[in-house]
Amino acid sequence: MKNIVEVRNVTKKFMGAKVLDDVSLQIRLGDKVAMMGPNGAGKTTLVRSILGFYHVDSGSIRVEGYDPIVARVDVLRHISFIPQLPPPVKLNISELLTYVERSTGTAKEEIVSQADAMELDVEKHMAKPFFKLSGGMKQKLLIAIALAKKSRLLVFDEPTANLDPKARDHFYRLLSSIDYDHSTIFITHRVEEIEGLANRKVYMDLGKVMEDEPI
Repeated sequence: MKNIVEVRNVTKKFMGAKVLDDVSLQIRLGDKVAMMGPNGAGKTTLVRSILGFYHVDSGSIRVEGYDPIVARVDVLRHISFIPQLPPPVKLNISELLTYVERSTGTAKEEIVSQADAMELDVEKHMAKPFFKLSGGMKQKLLIAIALAKKSRLLVFDEPTANLDPKARDHFYRLLSSIDYDHSTIFITHRVEEIEGLANRKVYMDLGKVMEDEPI
């Protein structure tokens, strides 16, 4: 089966300290990866390197065959990313949805539909700046945008951190209902929460992949 992500012997340093230490990882189409490990293990740095946010010091990363630094637009076209902390976007909701539609081709109506499924009434808040929404509302909208985009790679960094139990259930139900071929990376501390959604566990510590096994 085709690899969506190929990480080969990647090392990344910050202030002289190795945050990623000779990491190799392949993610195939259909893999649903629970990426686990203590704080500072390198999980988020690895994901942000896959997204092209960081230049690595050695090794290589490919997403759908593209280098995420050289061909960042092509890489991001295939990825939906939900960060742990929502970005401080100053656009109002209407402007944000227009931006997403124009930059990714994702229809506003599809985003609104996904938001409705998360019990977020987007129409009611169109004039409100994104940064003024509650933490839970921001997360619901980011989830709606990510799922509406129908990306081949979904990357979630603690996506339910700001959600109440009911909203978490809606999120997991939506993930279970995705009906196209895709891969998922969940950065999580609670593998039991995504039981049934993940088929593989990658455990990192000290910048290394310590375990990589099916679940």
